[in-house]
Amino acid sequence: MSKPLLPIPRFREQPTMANRFRGFLPVVVDVETAGFNHERDALLEIAAVIPRMDKHGDLHVGEIHHAHVEPFPGANLEPEALAFTGIDPYHPFRFAISEQEALQRIFQPVRKAVKDMGCSRAILVGHNPILDLNFLNAAVRRTGIKRNPFHPFSTFDTATLGGLAFGQTVLALAVQAAGLEWNDEEAHSAKYDAERTAQLFCIIVNRWHHLHQPPRRG
Repeated sequence: MSKPLLPIPRFREQPTMANRFRGFLPVVVDVETAGFNHERDALLEIAAVIPRMDKHGDLHVGEIHHAHVEPFPGANLEPEALAFTGIDPYHPFRFAISEQEALQRIFQPVRKAVKDMGCSRAILVGHNPILDLNFLNAAVRRTGIKRNPFHPFSTFDTATLGGLAFGQTVLALAVQAAGLEWNDEEAHSAKYDAERTAQLFCIIVNRWHHLHQPPRRG
């Protein structure tokens, strides 16, 4: 005999980011790279979006942090990957910074947000996030940075969530199915993709929240 399904939890106190995700702070991350091998290929762009929660428990896109990244010494640059993203790694107007500087630019505000929101750690949100997490972790190992705020292996995947909520697993299609605009000319930049992924994540989380919470009063 199968056990009855457990009831959907309802917040008996003011909803917070910490009690919504078991102490984790979801942070949307997107990277652009010079290939798929996180140990060998260069990390070229990284962006992170830190969501915020309103008094009703709804998520909204918050701070956006991003950096253009210099290829690490000896990094491989796959021509096919560069042609796909349109990135010239050595263009002077990229104003690229080292991997260590780029990670600190991302990690410092994430650490602050984790503390300010009463969370224990950040958890990476991405679209097929294994690539983003692998490149992030590889850059952390290369630079020797301590206090990585992100969980080392757990993630939230908007490809899976998009398939569940809208029947679409491709980012552009899931974003449009959610009622958002998609610009192919801006796509494949870390900042644009991270922002759209964050919007998609917030929409899905909020719809679930509204579906299973009592009606608002006042």
